[in-house]
Amino acid sequence: MLRTRAAKTGVGFMELGRLGVWQSTDAMTSVEAADFARRVEAWGYRVLWIPEARGRNALVHSAWLLARTTKLIVATGIANIYGRDAQAMASAAAGLNEQSGGRFLLGIGVSHAPMVEGLRGHHYGKPVATMEAYLAAMARASYSAPPATTKPRIVLAALGPRMLELAAARTDGAHPYLVPPEHTARARAILGHGKWLCPEHKVLLEPDPAKARAAARQTLTRYLQLDNYRNNLLRLGFSEAELADGGADRVVDALVAWGDEETIRARIRAHWTAGADHVCLHALGPGRPGPDEGLLARLAPATW
Repeated sequence: MLRTRAAKTGVGFMELGRLGVWQSTDAMTSVEAADFARRVEAWGYRVLWIPEARGRNALVHSAWLLARTTKLIVATGIANIYGRDAQAMASAAAGLNEQSGGRFLLGIGVSHAPMVEGLRGHHYGKPVATMEAYLAAMARASYSAPPATTKPRIVLAALGPRMLELAAARTDGAHPYLVPPEHTARARAILGHGKWLCPEHKVLLEPDPAKARAAARQTLTRYLQLDNYRNNLLRLGFSEAELADGGADRVVDALVAWGDEETIRARIRAHWTAGADHVCLHALGPGRPGPDEGLLARLAPATW
């Protein structure tokens, strides 16, 4: 049975398990998204992570998914702090946990300058200082509705050392996105023991190298244009040249576990060995939109 650290709360705990599913459902209708969440639950995954970009409000969508599942934890990966003030974020987390019986995990992050300034029209502040002030404001937030029986849990979208240090000091852990196991090892060293480390990793069931890398680059290209991800990969030893044009083979192979099923399982195990508590599987569907549900079913927690 796969287990991970349980976050102790007032009168209960949240058990994430060692595997979750990371998936945008913006291409799905709301009914289709709820059906997908129920399938994730039926496969035995404890957590479904949903992002927030130009589609649905992640907190609103979390309420929809929580209301249509019974055991599944819904986690935001991540909710953009520029999308609502700290009072609104804190009260949403408290309300969603009370309504769902403690099945909501709040992942928050500073997003990226183009998303904040270009899309939302806000000034993109210094990431760590901005997040530190935001967490302090959340801690001061008031909430007068009936509380949940368990304290809301928070993880940060943390990549660099300073944001990871903040996650260790002020939250329940970190949810790094677009990272190889080498980053997981560095993150665990900074977080120390007792904090969740929940990296996302892309998986692709395609044994042909050319086809796999071509499909992977279709997904990676937009991420490798964003400074936060680029800077993190540079810290890990990749070069500027390797990050161009959708990523050199070495970059693609580090960020996307492609190949047969055992190759993919080996990469997931590498994250666990490096210190991950919970790996968020982002199953890419080669040549088609949406997740590879067949792969998610094959990698279900009971199969390990």
